[in-house]
Amino acid sequence: MSERWTPDSWRTRPVLQVPDYPDAKALADVEAQLATFPPLVFAGEARNLKKALARVAAGEAFLLQGGDCAESFAEHGANNIRDFFRVLLQMAVVLTYAGALPVVKVGRIAGQFAKPRSSPMEKLNGVELPSYRGDIVNGAEFTQASRVPDPQRLVEAYNQSAATLNLLRAFAHGGYASLGRVHQWMLGFVKDPKAMDRYRQVADRIAETLAFMQACGLDLESHPELRGTDVYTSHEALLLGYEQAMTRQDSTTGDWYCTSAHMVWIGDRTRQVDHAHVEYFRGIKNPIGIKCGPSLKPDELVRLIDILNPDNEPGRITLINRFGADKVGDNLPALVRAVKREGRTVVWSCDPMHGNTISAESGYKTRPFDRILQEVKTFFDVHTAEGTHGGGVHLEMTGKDVTECTGGARAISDQDLNDRYHTLCDPRLNAEQAIELAFLLAELLKAERAAKAKPMPAAAGL
Repeated sequence: MSERWTPDSWRTRPVLQVPDYPDAKALADVEAQLATFPPLVFAGEARNLKKALARVAAGEAFLLQGGDCAESFAEHGANNIRDFFRVLLQMAVVLTYAGALPVVKVGRIAGQFAKPRSSPMEKLNGVELPSYRGDIVNGAEFTQASRVPDPQRLVEAYNQSAATLNLLRAFAHGGYASLGRVHQWMLGFVKDPKAMDRYRQVADRIAETLAFMQACGLDLESHPELRGTDVYTSHEALLLGYEQAMTRQDSTTGDWYCTSAHMVWIGDRTRQVDHAHVEYFRGIKNPIGIKCGPSLKPDELVRLIDILNPDNEPGRITLINRFGADKVGDNLPALVRAVKREGRTVVWSCDPMHGNTISAESGYKTRPFDRILQEVKTFFDVHTAEGTHGGGVHLEMTGKDVTECTGGARAISDQDLNDRYHTLCDPRLNAEQAIELAFLLAELLKAERAAKAKPMPAAAGL
């Protein structure tokens, strides 16, 4: 990996999970067009996220990363974006209040369109067609015409990402995210009385604190950290031609940044050290993630980190662990020990979704909520035992009232899945389940904070 890096040097390496476009020239023309489009995010924003993640790595903040499994062109709308943003704000408030830590908010949004597949083909009723790879590549409809990869979808994905980012920025800094509106973030369909009461209690305490601060003469409007928040975007950088087209050189530093998102990650299926995705990622300066599954060996992980972060820059690498509730206890400790032994600075994040996918008796793919909770608990237990910091979570979730993951406070059953099963790929937590998980995380953070607290020295003479 010592040779010179360029935005297209990945093209000399083997590449996996790339769709077979029937018209190579049409694809090249679209990629050339995208290279002339404005960046979706800016280098300075990516650097700010990296600084925030450096605090997470040091145990001084917590990473909350979540959003759709795969964004959909058809479901793009202001209400869907707003509802996702509301749930993210609610979760962040719960975590901040209980953990007494700032929460770094990163959405799987404004670019999470491409999906890796375990097989290039899928079969239904005896008919075999190319697999659906996300709206940025082809259509979900099971027809020959729909499954042909279409380069024009890259342009549509860019346009939808730009519109989503525009609305997110307006919500984040236009007053909607003000702590004074903390009671107004509740979603109407969240019916569980316990969850609503717990959230209202947190919201009431925050409102009382703000009222006290105002009574003391503090002008809340003059403090931007109370009136708004920073929300960053992320996605799996699977289509390297699209990412190359969005790779730009920062005029202030001369460094190269992927401008399709603030943070991008390498999937568990594309992290081979001598392949194209690792080659592309080593040259961009964004904060990056690495999905870590059961097949990843400790020495391979250390080698990956050394290639992607040779200067051991804090905030550069987030290790997104996705093992499954029954495997995390066996697999995670060896990785943690190897990284700790080598002195590498990383953010450890738990993805409790991807390793806990099962097929329900009804035929739907689902994720039992109790397995999700168990993986999160074990993740934090491992870090406590190893003397390291469990820094965050990575969730597939939505602000919609879906029935895709079984369990939770409403006890969604196998028979309920058919009610509102809307995902095009993998099952997501609904808002109620996401908030329930936030309270569990809050308790874990609170316990960690209590364990680290030093007792006050006794006063002289007492």
